[in-house]
Amino acid sequence: MNPRTMAWAAAMALALPLAIAASASARADRIVVENAWSRASIGTGRPGAAYMEIRNVSEEPVGLIGLETDLAENAQIHRTSMSADGVSSMASAGEVEIAPGATVALEPGGLHAMLMRLKRPMNRGESFVLMILLSDGDEVAVEVPILGIAARGPQD
Repeated sequence: MNPRTMAWAAAMALALPLAIAASASARADRIVVENAWSRASIGTGRPGAAYMEIRNVSEEPVGLIGLETDLAENAQIHRTSMSADGVSSMASAGEVEIAPGATVALEPGGLHAMLMRLKRPMNRGESFVLMILLSDGDEVAVEVPILGIAARGPQD
């Protein structure tokens, strides 16, 4: 092989892993997460919750299929609903599709991240990582600050 061909082959051998890494992270860049927050817990006996805005900045729908965190044994996207009798209930929302350009709000009283069977207390001033699992296998890590127990939004 001539020196010019060898140099090109060496450059490609170095560039290929970088191109693959850039491609993988570009897929995860389809969503932007803003205003993440959670409330402090009283011990571990009750579930925790996390809230945020998830915006699809791509031109294709994005499916949110689950959540993971080392803070809780089980994390799910739940939906709060109100019956005709005024009784509030929560249930797993299953897959949540976000249309291109749309934003889904995880907020008190609506869709939210439910953190069941906490492994440790959620203490004010700390934070935890919440992984958002996408339908194509990608994952997006979100740092969620823990605010006071009476917090009503990320500004508190």
